[in-house]
Amino acid sequence: MSRVLEGQDWLTADATRAVMAALAAAGGADCARFVGGCVRNAVLGAPIDDVDIATVLTPEAVVKALKAAGLKSVPTGMEHGTVTAISERQPFEITTLRRDVSTDGRRATVAFTDDWAEDAARRDFRLNALYADADGLILDPTGAGYEDALAGRIVFVGEPEQRIREDYLRILRFYRFFAWYGRGAPDVAAVEACAALAEGVEQLSAERVSKELLKLLAAPDPRAAVRLMDQAGVLGRVAPQPESLTLFEAMVGISADPVLRLSALLPDEAEAVRAAALKLRLSNAQRDRLVEAVAERIDPAMSEAETRAAIWRAGRQAVEDRLYRAWASGADAGTVQRLLALATGWTPPKLPVGGKDLARLGLQPGPETGRLLKAFEDGWIADDFPDHGHEARLKALMARPG
Repeated sequence: MSRVLEGQDWLTADATRAVMAALAAAGGADCARFVGGCVRNAVLGAPIDDVDIATVLTPEAVVKALKAAGLKSVPTGMEHGTVTAISERQPFEITTLRRDVSTDGRRATVAFTDDWAEDAARRDFRLNALYADADGLILDPTGAGYEDALAGRIVFVGEPEQRIREDYLRILRFYRFFAWYGRGAPDVAAVEACAALAEGVEQLSAERVSKELLKLLAAPDPRAAVRLMDQAGVLGRVAPQPESLTLFEAMVGISADPVLRLSALLPDEAEAVRAAALKLRLSNAQRDRLVEAVAERIDPAMSEAETRAAIWRAGRQAVEDRLYRAWASGADAGTVQRLLALATGWTPPKLPVGGKDLARLGLQPGPETGRLLKAFEDGWIADDFPDHGHEARLKALMARPG
């Protein structure tokens, strides 16, 4: 039975048609097909982020075809067969059909092929080995990808252990795709293979691991997938083994932020969190945020003035993260939500005085300036950031014995 993608704006868009027409002009009507996520998500009625294309044309032929059509090309991975076409400012990743020559669990040496079945056979999961032609006709070389997508089955193409040994990142990808698209019980063969080869993830670069982990944690509800990771011994190989998933499971219920969810998987101690973030090679901003989230506990029963003071000293993001952690740990939801609303709606004012104000009052520049400004700041915060009386406060501070 023929299946056709319908109602897909990306498929019929002028930018898409221009790229497919350029390739067809060089290699014939069936030389290029859409592949992977765009086809899978179209089948599921899910949003389409990227449009990827597979072709029998070599990378050099792709570049030539795009140039002939007046389209820009970017050689994003020529040695692996990938060229990015730019059509109406939109990128299209075009990859020549490939087969693996050798693999070491981290990277593969590939050879180009014109065999669609060979290309499908090297892909990770059957629902990702779906193709569609320029008119949206779906092609399913494994014979099960379409039904897998509809049923929420994440099943490896061929033998799971073989696919994993080709690239150990596929262990994490299994859990990520299960988190995003899986329904019901996971595929037994896949679960067993991931557990058997779990130590392989330690061969992967930290950047690949952290990118995959954060994508997994961004799923609407990654709890079942993370439980599977924990049971298989995979979770403890990519992050410090949590004593319990209780905080994480509660956090998923209140926040969709993948960094906050990661925080709930990490130890409740700043230096241990810093070490884990460094091991994962997270960005400096992500590392600092995770550390600040646990650097100090927050009391959800504090007053609004105390909340504003905490925001001034630690920053809005740190206070919000600490409040979410308190909420996930069992603090009263209404109390926390009130303080979160305050944190979101309040704009911290700038310190209203500086060294020039003290100089104008007769203080000679020097160490005393810094001491007095710090004393002013402490009192100003304690009084909940008044917007008046600054000169009187400075004079009173200057009059006090040092």
